[in-house]
Amino acid sequence: MVPKKLPFIRTVWWEEDEQGSAVRIIDQTQLPHRICYLQLRHEQEVAEAIVSLRVRGALAIGVTAAFGVLLAVVRLTNERAGGVTTTELQRHARSVGLFLCETRPTAVNLAWSVERMLKCIDEGPHHISSAQDLLHILRNEALKIAQEDQEACSRMGELGASLIAEGDTLLTHCNAGALATTGIGTALAPIYVAHHGGKKLHVFVDETRPVLQGARLTAWELQQEGIPLTLITDNMAGYFMRQGRINSIFVGADRIAVNGDVANKIGTYSLAVLAHAHTIPFYVVAPLSTIDFSLSSGKDIPIEQRKPEEITTLHGEAIAPIGIQTANPAFDITPSRYVTAIITEQGIARPPYDVTLRDMGQTP
Repeated sequence: MVPKKLPFIRTVWWEEDEQGSAVRIIDQTQLPHRICYLQLRHEQEVAEAIVSLRVRGALAIGVTAAFGVLLAVVRLTNERAGGVTTTELQRHARSVGLFLCETRPTAVNLAWSVERMLKCIDEGPHHISSAQDLLHILRNEALKIAQEDQEACSRMGELGASLIAEGDTLLTHCNAGALATTGIGTALAPIYVAHHGGKKLHVFVDETRPVLQGARLTAWELQQEGIPLTLITDNMAGYFMRQGRINSIFVGADRIAVNGDVANKIGTYSLAVLAHAHTIPFYVVAPLSTIDFSLSSGKDIPIEQRKPEEITTLHGEAIAPIGIQTANPAFDITPSRYVTAIITEQGIARPPYDVTLRDMGQTP
């Protein structure tokens, strides 16, 4: 059974009310203690929300960026009392698209969504005779991106659930659930589908330092759904693998090279190596939009470097000596040799990935 979007979570959506248009998001920095929704009415606010992790997850920020391009065009149209030309709107949309792409460079879904929005402008000039035509085209494309995201999550959930056996104990890292998408998630989607289908299972949740997406977000999601879970620190994973307590590992991805190398939240590579050492299946769940077919391997994937405060403080309180040097890469690269399978909405890809992923990418 494929559950609909989890009823207690709405991650990001487009809203039109008496005050105008807005991108609505749940502020993930406030979870799990407070559920707070924000209205973003300027593209600068959209960019800040992405950088600050108010909205996060590869698919969710892709949808947010698409809505951000739409919002920028709507805002400029409304603010120009004397009118605005379609050429000016097109130029502004491209500028905002490039600006949003710079907010988080590793997650390819962000750039992919922006490119889709801008492609509407580039390929449809004969359809665009007015500002309203442009707004209509961009609005439809942004909503389509969100809808496709939801459908892909459900399909990945169905396929991934087939890899989960009755009584399995699973391990996941970071948050790749409903909060990371507009659907039921990527890595958590198979868990939700298996649970709703009646399979008994248990989930070990990595806390995921330094921002604790596992402890704050994944644990909260699973708890709300009544799925049994155990929260552990990241460096406990090997201990439980050696005890034979973990049957398989499910993680998401922010970018996948065509050879199957995976960029995901920092710490994923360590889990993959441990899984390989203990012969535990290591599954990556991500839609085709996360696969960068222009990259032959993961060595060319840009890795976002984040601010030191994420490591040196916790809830605003210093936990390290003042002025200490830090390194804070947000992601790492897991070589494809450690990946058992990549679950996409088009099917389950297995090695050799440069063949199976390309074949899926060419599927209509």
